[in-house]
Amino acid sequence: MKDDPVPAPPQRPQIGEIRYSLAEMLQEIEVERRESSFAMETLDQLEIKKMFANRRRRNARDKK
Repeated sequence: MKDDPVPAPPQRPQIGEIRYSLAEMLQEIEVERRESSFAMETLDQLEIKKMFANRRRRNARDKK
């Protein structure tokens, strides 16, 4: 049994490093804030909050 080869340990995956330019990231954020899709997302959140606020008020009135 001494002739059995010893299995090699599994190799670790290579981990790569990704670097981003801070200036580019800030510019992308600025563009996203100006675009309508970002603005619509904010409006949708406000509308959702309003709907839940209306339900809370309605439920509070029903319990009285």
